Amino acid sequence: MSDLIGDGLPPLTETLPPSPPPPPFPVPLDRLGADAASGAITDVIVALPDVQGRVQGSRVRPGDFTDRIIRDGFGACLYLLATDVEMEARPGYATDPWGGGLGDFDIVPDLSTLRYLPWDPGTALVLGDAHGADGAPVAVAPRQVLRTQLDRLAERGWRALAGTELEFLVFRDDYQSAFESHYRGLTPATRFNSDYAVPEVTEIDPLMRRIRTAMERTGMTVESARGECHPGQYEIVFRYDDALRACDNHVVYKAGARALAAQAGVALTFMAKYDEGEGNSCHVHLSLRDEDGDPVFADDGTGRYGMSKYMEHFVAGQLACMRDFALVYAPNVNSFKRLSPQAYAPSGIAWGLDNRTCPVRVVGSGESARIEFRVPGGDANPYLAVAAIIASGLYGVEQALPLPEPTAGNAFDQETPRLPASLEEAVLAWEGSEIARACFGPDVVRHYAAAGRAELAAFSATVTDFERRRHFERG
Repeated sequence: MSDLIGDGLPPLTETLPPSPPPPPFPVPLDRLGADAASGAITDVIVALPDVQGRVQGSRVRPGDFTDRIIRDGFGACLYLLATDVEMEARPGYATDPWGGGLGDFDIVPDLSTLRYLPWDPGTALVLGDAHGADGAPVAVAPRQVLRTQLDRLAERGWRALAGTELEFLVFRDDYQSAFESHYRGLTPATRFNSDYAVPEVTEIDPLMRRIRTAMERTGMTVESARGECHPGQYEIVFRYDDALRACDNHVVYKAGARALAAQAGVALTFMAKYDEGEGNSCHVHLSLRDEDGDPVFADDGTGRYGMSKYMEHFVAGQLACMRDFALVYAPNVNSFKRLSPQAYAPSGIAWGLDNRTCPVRVVGSGESARIEFRVPGGDANPYLAVAAIIASGLYGVEQALPLPEPTAGNAFDQETPRLPASLEEAVLAWEGSEIARACFGPDVVRHYAAAGRAELAAFSATVTDFERRRHFERG
């Protein structure tokens, strides 16, 4: 059994050594140079988030990074932005790796993301942006999709603050044994519904503490941590930040949590729906600030329900675009199995005041006035999800969309317009959406429709356990 599950707590008499002070975030280049000279840092990972929101990149020498890559960028194969989860490049993407001869784009490092990785001693990580041969940003890259929407906000003098709440399931099995068992019959790390519970999650507290501490040392601020509904389920919430940085933190957190679980000899998953129990969500909190730092959503007497008129229109935009943009929030076949009232996840389109049964929950006041968008699961790409929330809100503001009355009570039991019920339906809604093309451009729409179709094609070619159980003897 892992020393971080069950029996990993130190004796009550043991005094834990104090941790050294964390490095600054972002790490200054002179600090990186000094640590490289001393041998404390031996590798820099130059990476970017891919279509799935995974961190993909290469290790380089610190000297090469500071002397050359910061200036010239780092070449990486085009296919990194046009593959499915199995790294298979199918046709149809707006950025065609085969048509481009499997050539390169450049990862241009964003030094505001430079950090050291506690789970990978001697290693620094920097995220970057994809630039083509002409030096222009690659429009379909997830970071650029979000940047485009942030630029639209900036034209109004606004900026977005965001926070993502990721849930995950922890299993006592390690990743290799989970793989060899085809991820069946795994043992959850806790036994009960542990939502807000304290004693029931004691067995996984050592691992959770290690994850929280590691993320704090990478520059994140932990706000809360608790058990969740499904056995083995947990949620760690980090302080909101500028939207791009919040999404950068999100992808680093996912990668780090998996690495720390592997080092502990256990496995965890962020997949939207592992079994018939509750799924893993990724609720997104978002608010806006103006050029003076004042909250755009705060009640200023222009709107109703304690909201500004801009917040009313912004929420109305979520309702108007939610069906068309569902592919961005739920990008996989598995995603739609989570979107069910039985799993405490929305399937209808509604908004409410502090109402968790609605996909759009309006909460807070003054500086904390914000929306909580509850459609995405743990498998969502945060850059795309936040970009779609912003695009929806701007659509509502630009069109001055009226906001209907809030939904009171249990929205699951009420007749409301519905989200797509499947990935195929979501792809068709996205492809046919004039709003999506207007907000994101035809290339982005085409690119992510191709990603959805790649997932559908892979699923259609797979014979499932369900089919064998149902038809092996009786079909």
